[in-house]
Amino acid sequence: MNRRIAHIDLDSFFVSVERLLNPDLIGKPVIVGGTSNRGVVCSASYEARKFGVHSAMPTAQAAKLCPQAIFVWSGSGHYHHYSRMVTDIILAKVPLVEKASVDEFYLDLTGMDKFFPVFPYLLDLKKTINKETGLPISFALASNKLISKIATNEAKPNGEIEIPAGTEQAYLAPMPIGKIPGCGSKTVELLQAKGLRLIGDVVKTGPEKLEQWLGKWGLDLYRKSLGQDNGAVTPYHEQKSISSEETFSEDTNDIPFLEKEISRLAEKIGYELRQDGKLAGCVAIKIRYENFETHTRQQVIDHSASDLVFIRKAKALFHEAYDRSRKVRLIGVKLSQLDTDVFQMSLFDNPEQDKPLFNAIDDIKKQFGKTALFRAGAQNTAKDKARKPDDLWINRNPEKSTDD
Repeated sequence: MNRRIAHIDLDSFFVSVERLLNPDLIGKPVIVGGTSNRGVVCSASYEARKFGVHSAMPTAQAAKLCPQAIFVWSGSGHYHHYSRMVTDIILAKVPLVEKASVDEFYLDLTGMDKFFPVFPYLLDLKKTINKETGLPISFALASNKLISKIATNEAKPNGEIEIPAGTEQAYLAPMPIGKIPGCGSKTVELLQAKGLRLIGDVVKTGPEKLEQWLGKWGLDLYRKSLGQDNGAVTPYHEQKSISSEETFSEDTNDIPFLEKEISRLAEKIGYELRQDGKLAGCVAIKIRYENFETHTRQQVIDHSASDLVFIRKAKALFHEAYDRSRKVRLIGVKLSQLDTDVFQMSLFDNPEQDKPLFNAIDDIKKQFGKTALFRAGAQNTAKDKARKPDDLWINRNPEKSTDD
């Protein structure tokens, strides 16, 4: 049985959302991204791309290439809202769906052609998405994920295409080598130096020489050039929340101690969130008093993966909810409204500065254990009280890492 794998991509998703919010942007060169000197382009409209602007480009460079561009960033909450709308529509129509990113999906429709033509079904799905969300999409139907993704990129903008089984190699052959996912500029330069320009040239070269030039990647590149890909569509399962709580050996009303526990818990689940490649759009605090009476309070936030954001919000919620006349038996912090981390700018309040710091902290934790590095605000010994809350402390006796 031939596999029937579709790839759906929301065209210029961030730009499209901005245009739904502000129709005056339609037809104009729009760049979604940070506006600081160290900001990067998240997405660019096709009008801006004509000037050479592309995603991940420094915004300062983009502004020079396209001085008339309109820079916008309405907040990640809007993007997650529309992504959720599209996700719900697809999940209601297709039994096996992989959400590859906030604007990209793989659909496994294998066997469905016994009951109805698959390509017209996808056309109807596209019309439904466009009608209910206003977002333009492109899609491709093929025998595997590799071909469907490549073909979707070729069908943009707002296009659709089907690559029949058995025609994969012929379809790829006239394309530049750089069209193959994972084939970066260095590989392209090396192969061009060997006289290879097109994907068909890679096939003609054969696996032996490619392995000699590129090692194991050469063999993988050869298989991809043939259009071969056995990658499965991984079912999408939405993780509802991530939380952590602490029950104390003695009930307490020591507010500085409770604040430090909140910081520790928020930092713990923030690390776990980032390891899962997620962002959170809601923070909650849980307080259980000495008589087991439990209170919770939560608040929606702009989607983030920043410990600083979680700690500040959790502490604020704690002070709003806490009855200072009572002792606390348990404290907990929960993150919910989780979504895929695809934003390079909305992760942190000051993303260009904070993201490298958090990446470095997480790398240390992965190597030496989750307690190897923490904020002084999460440390509970009396001698630590003189430290600034946002100082980073190194634990000289961390727990043994279980992440190796």
